[in-house]
Amino acid sequence: MKLVVDTNLIASGLLWRGKPARLLRAILDGRARLVMSAPLLEEFDDVVSRAKLAACIQAAQTSPEELAATIRGACEAVAAAAIQAPPALHDPDDLAVLACAVSGGADAIVTGDKDLLMLESFEGIPILKAREALEKLGMPAE
Repeated sequence: MKLVVDTNLIASGLLWRGKPARLLRAILDGRARLVMSAPLLEEFDDVVSRAKLAACIQAAQTSPEELAATIRGACEAVAAAAIQAPPALHDPDDLAVLACAVSGGADAIVTGDKDLLMLESFEGIPILKAREALEKLGMPAE
């Protein structure tokens, strides 16, 4: 299953326990494939470089650079498609997620972003919470 995972959810999955961590473990173990575009990789770099995550990253005995390298090594990089923003899209930054999903032929978009979740799907690609993605991978949430 090819997934586009929101960058905040990826960071959460790498630094804490819970459903995002289980989803990232499934990706790192090869049970799902992560699809990312250059804009999403840049956004991930920005997210893990934020001062508010510094203590968590240090406690995990890693660095923003190591986290970025982990994700770059685990993802299939694709060029983002040029797409039209759907009328219901509130945050223009979310367009990068949708564009990556279309160009990467994703089976699902996984996010905790309420604005994206309200769309439910985009061009036939379902937009799921981490719990729903785990269920589709045969890994029901604990």
